[in-house]
Amino acid sequence: MEAITVPSHSSSSFEGPTQPVRTRRRSPAWRYPTTLLCIYGFFSTVKPLEPFLIPFLTGPDKNLTMEEVNNEIFPVWTYSYLCVLVPVFLLTDWLRYKPVVVFQCVMLFITTALLRWTAAVAAMQVMQFFYGVVTASEVAYFSYIYSVVDLKRYRRATSYSRSIQLLGYTVGSVLGQLLVSFDLLSYNNILVLTMVLTAVALFTSLFLPMPQRSMFFHQKQKTPQEQGDGMSEARKHSGISKISLDEVKKEDEKKPEEDVLLQLWRDFRECYSSRQLLYWSVWWALATCGYNQTVNYVQVLWEHVEPSQNFTIYNGGVEAASNLLSAATAYGIGFTDVRWEQWGELALGGFSGLGAVALFLMTFIGNIWVCYVAYVVFKCLYMLLITIAMYQLAADLSMERYALVFGVNNFGALALQTVLTSVVVDSGGLGLSIIPQFTIYSSYFSVISVVFLLRGVFSVWKAQRNRGKATSSDKHNSSDLEDRL
Repeated sequence: MEAITVPSHSSSSFEGPTQPVRTRRRSPAWRYPTTLLCIYGFFSTVKPLEPFLIPFLTGPDKNLTMEEVNNEIFPVWTYSYLCVLVPVFLLTDWLRYKPVVVFQCVMLFITTALLRWTAAVAAMQVMQFFYGVVTASEVAYFSYIYSVVDLKRYRRATSYSRSIQLLGYTVGSVLGQLLVSFDLLSYNNILVLTMVLTAVALFTSLFLPMPQRSMFFHQKQKTPQEQGDGMSEARKHSGISKISLDEVKKEDEKKPEEDVLLQLWRDFRECYSSRQLLYWSVWWALATCGYNQTVNYVQVLWEHVEPSQNFTIYNGGVEAASNLLSAATAYGIGFTDVRWEQWGELALGGFSGLGAVALFLMTFIGNIWVCYVAYVVFKCLYMLLITIAMYQLAADLSMERYALVFGVNNFGALALQTVLTSVVVDSGGLGLSIIPQFTIYSSYFSVISVVFLLRGVFSVWKAQRNRGKATSSDKHNSSDLEDRL
């Protein structure tokens, strides 16, 4: 770091030579909020009991039946999540993220406390409602970093915040497996440990800096210099010869905060007018719906295949392995050189078909080890495809529009999941047992596979045909030119 020189003053009129004064190197401003957010993300995701929730609820601690858990308690989470998702999404941006991050941790603490000290079906349903609020509030965690970090730091800060969450889930799964396998703590005491970890996360969240801007309601006002830079970029890329500063100011004044919802609606229509984006978004919503249903109820299937009373369960180890392998799979996509705009839909159909095969094996083989392996394969395939989908959608969208598309796609997935839950799982609907449920989920992914395979084959055929026409046209033009010469 270069020395900063300051003048040396004395009582006389003589001004002596400047003396070099070295200042301490300061850490970049983005590291402090990123570090705090990562600490929060880690401690809020270490949940040692989560892989063993079904044995806990159906065991001697709670004495709930499998039907009560499967058909009456678990569906509440889906309904709660759907009801609060949109209000939480808007409030998160309006309140500028931090209050919702703190609120999420409070709700998580309440959820864990209800799980520890209550046992009735109604109390467990309330617990699931609060957990739906926790899940909906997760948008604040992923959005906060973009309001306090410079654009050039987005990729690194996002990598840190997402990776630390994966680490938290993995550590929680491994820790839970060790505590259960070696009988170090009871299920109830594991919940107390989880509450301590959540309290650490809550304490950390209080020290997060309060953002001064947000993505939609509190957008950063551009300085005249930044507006001038923007005009230069506009002239550079669009060929506009002259843009006045007054015109830019007038354009900014057309977008007051009360018009945010109208602007969101306009962005929504413009984004989904792209047929390519629409196809990828349809797969995103359909596949995420099926994935969430599978992950939510897979422990019920495992308990059906091999009751925990008769078997040393390894749910925690399987979840840890699936998290790490999924992360490695998603990471590896960044090093592939594939034209996903041409081959992507074919990949969506083919890998969705493999996921359907994995689900069929889990459903009908009746072996816990086959279930474990098939679950890891299914989860890796989904993470592979959702990473490709995210990349394809983000490539041509601004950050604000990508956030909108991300939210709309997840809302669509949740709406589909709500319909599937109310019809297939809920005791007020068909109330199916776990094997028929997973038969439906397997068939569901089979239909997704067929639709996107057909669409992918058509896209490849169309691209090859257009390329052939272009080649023949070039040859024809070249032949005409030779004849003229």
